[in-house]
Amino acid sequence: MASASSVSLMLLVAAAMASAASAQLSATFYDTSCPNALSTIKSAVTAAVNSEPRMGASLVRLHFHDCFVQGCDASVLLSGQEQNAGPNAGSLRGFNVVDNIKTQVEAICSQTVSCADILAVAARDSVVALGGPSWTVLLGRRDSTTANESQANTDLPAPSSSLAELIGNFSRKGLDVTDMVALSGAHTIGQAQCQNFRDRLYNETNIDSSFATALKANCPRPTGSGDSNLAPLDTTTPNAFDSAYYTNLLSNKGLLHSDQVLFNGGSTDNTVRNFSSNTAAFNSAFTVAMVKMGNISPLTGTQGQIRLNCSKVN
Repeated sequence: MASASSVSLMLLVAAAMASAASAQLSATFYDTSCPNALSTIKSAVTAAVNSEPRMGASLVRLHFHDCFVQGCDASVLLSGQEQNAGPNAGSLRGFNVVDNIKTQVEAICSQTVSCADILAVAARDSVVALGGPSWTVLLGRRDSTTANESQANTDLPAPSSSLAELIGNFSRKGLDVTDMVALSGAHTIGQAQCQNFRDRLYNETNIDSSFATALKANCPRPTGSGDSNLAPLDTTTPNAFDSAYYTNLLSNKGLLHSDQVLFNGGSTDNTVRNFSSNTAAFNSAFTVAMVKMGNISPLTGTQGQIRLNCSKVN
């Protein structure tokens, strides 16, 4: 049997390995090699979100779906592959905005700024453009040469997830329960398709009846009827990044099953109450969790490549 000291040493080594990748990321990574990279990304994101507020949520989701599968490596941007997985097919969007940003950045610094870093920065700039908090994005990720469709089918949380499934899903990526509840708060913006909340509307009881009735008008019961019809995840302030998502949960107005499970008599109820009444606490937890998520298994140094076109390997 291993001694206590050797066990603690192994744990230290594991922790050091986990933080080594994030330690190679740096807020100043492009300061010399591409000093205008961040301002270029910001202006393009702000323009895209101003012309279509929903795009902010779409860009945040791209970064999330990227990080949760092979790590924050832009594998989600490779044509086909992960894009064909159940959680992504027919719902991931914003590729045109990313391509536009990449074109602009390549024009000022050729083959310097990765698609993975563009996703991380665009997520932050989207949140800011919709009135949410800012944070320092660590940079230096490189782009993968592979993608993993089967992993996208298993590792991305489903809208039907239970609380235990969500906790496990995030835990496997190194994110704790508070991170999970805070990151779910990104549903203060964006929209979901009827096929992802139909079962909740017609079969669940922990849903405000007038809220359900209003939604049923655009989401008929028969499967295949209006499947892709959209509803805002936060009906109160759909285009503002705020804490209304949590207030909605307190009154059983979570759109997805995986939203309402956060406030349904379980272990996360108090966190939802806290975020609902304390926007500063939510903003703080959200920014911490976004930095942690952005540090999931990045490729650094000489790993991977800097793609010239985000949708295909060089």
